[in-house]
Amino acid sequence: MSTNKHLINHKELESFAAEVLEKAGLNQENAKFCAQSIIDTNLWGIDSHGILRLPIYTKRLLSGAMNAKPEIKKIKGSQLFEVLDGDNGPGYLVGREAINRAIELAETNNVAAVGAIGSNHFGAAAIYTRMAAEKGMIAIGMSNVVPNMVVPGGSKPITGNNPIAMSVPTYGKFPFVLDISLSAVAGGKLLLASKKGEKIPFEWATDKDGKPTDDPDKGFAGFLLPMGGHKGFGLSLLVDILCGVITGGSFQHSLKGMYKYPDDPSLTGHFFIVINPLSIMSKDDMKKRMDSFYQTIKESPMWDDATEMLMPGEIEYNTACQRREKGIPLPLNLIEELNQIADDLGTKNRLS
Repeated sequence: MSTNKHLINHKELESFAAEVLEKAGLNQENAKFCAQSIIDTNLWGIDSHGILRLPIYTKRLLSGAMNAKPEIKKIKGSQLFEVLDGDNGPGYLVGREAINRAIELAETNNVAAVGAIGSNHFGAAAIYTRMAAEKGMIAIGMSNVVPNMVVPGGSKPITGNNPIAMSVPTYGKFPFVLDISLSAVAGGKLLLASKKGEKIPFEWATDKDGKPTDDPDKGFAGFLLPMGGHKGFGLSLLVDILCGVITGGSFQHSLKGMYKYPDDPSLTGHFFIVINPLSIMSKDDMKKRMDSFYQTIKESPMWDDATEMLMPGEIEYNTACQRREKGIPLPLNLIEELNQIADDLGTKNRLS
């Protein structure tokens, strides 16, 4: 199939995804939230975590691997630290519940931490930290995933490429947003390269024997390499400790990847820390200080005068502005796959 790209309006994509997810079992409000989160991710240019993932989410909802109607509830903790049980719900819904609870606790106590267990893939971690930034809060969010990463030279994965995101309100055009996986790249980038028929850098992944590869399919069937060597490896272990070990959830090899085990719950854990900066300074002071901080960085000289220093979150902001106007580019083979799902479910919407 052709891998040429086609531009599709983000509202059209959002409506399409919402209808598919509702047909797969989510109620209308939850389907709309998940769809908006997925397409927002595409708008930011993080296509590896956007509508590319809709087929596997749909499959897991239809099979019952994910609970379409979870009863998410607190199971332990109080005051500044709580843990929620996600009841095997979609990660988007569990993540939303956990970050909203952390924001609520931080509004009263100025700082809060909320963990969630029994969840599934929750998309881009920045979805949730951005929600806190919109409320004037600083947030750190993370999730653990099945071990899929080796230390260079290793032949067996021992930790996941566990994502971590941080957001800070700036009261400007865009918040400070850093969203990274702790592998050299997220696994979704290998999927995207495969859809596009492209090779990958040897620094991204290994085959199933631990040997570096430029084939995205062999890399996806094999293991990812850590970001920054021991630095990414160590941070990945910390994320698994916070999301799984101390919350009483699953960790390391007790987790299950949604592609390898599409019919099983992933048992994923999340962890959010929220800080209320307005407890120690006014909104005006926060804006002035962040403006001053940004200005110093933006004025930093570049060796190429045609380029400029970009802040975390700025590329995503610029990309979203462009894609809202021109559309989101999707490979034609992905469009065909999505339309086949729509045909199978009998939805009204089609992508063209």
